[in-house]
Amino acid sequence: MERRDLLADAAIDVIATAGTRGLTHRAVDAAAGLPEGTSSYYFRTRAALLQACVDRLATDVVDRTAAAPGPEAPVATLVDRACAHLERVVGPDRPRLLARLELSLESTRRPELEAALVAAGARVRAAVAGSLARLGVADPESAAVDLVACLDGLAFDQVAGAGRTARDEAGRRRAVTAVVSAFTRTSPPTRRRA
Repeated sequence: MERRDLLADAAIDVIATAGTRGLTHRAVDAAAGLPEGTSSYYFRTRAALLQACVDRLATDVVDRTAAAPGPEAPVATLVDRACAHLERVVGPDRPRLLARLELSLESTRRPELEAALVAAGARVRAAVAGSLARLGVADPESAAVDLVACLDGLAFDQVAGAGRTARDEAGRRRAVTAVVSAFTRTSPPTRRRA
């Protein structure tokens, strides 16, 4: 793993456990198990550390989405991938989701961080739109915006939502299936005349 990625991962871990206020070069060095001064060599400022976190989180999702099914794959494959993503973010990648949520809140006070998150989100949505386009979804760009928002909402609800709907893996699969199915219809449903 490249040193910059190792440091970005350590910074993400720091944010997940201590929030953005706990993000310091010294804390990142300690989390990465590297000598003091290492993270400040690669990322001179705190803003650069925050940017590295945003970029690393987005790259993880884009890389997984870019490996999406080809045009011959059915909607069920997209459902499987979306379910796998949700299980990952509420399970082993829970700290990464918590860090992303922390960064999102911090971005409401830092315009430069907001710009970084918007750009990263655009990369993720473009990758999802590509998957939807391969499935023949009309207006895949708009559908991707809404689909990602719904999947993010499911993840938030499972990890940090005030109501925290108790769903097991089967319940999460039902929810994801309903959401993905709604956004992958290739034509709008027809209305019956009464």
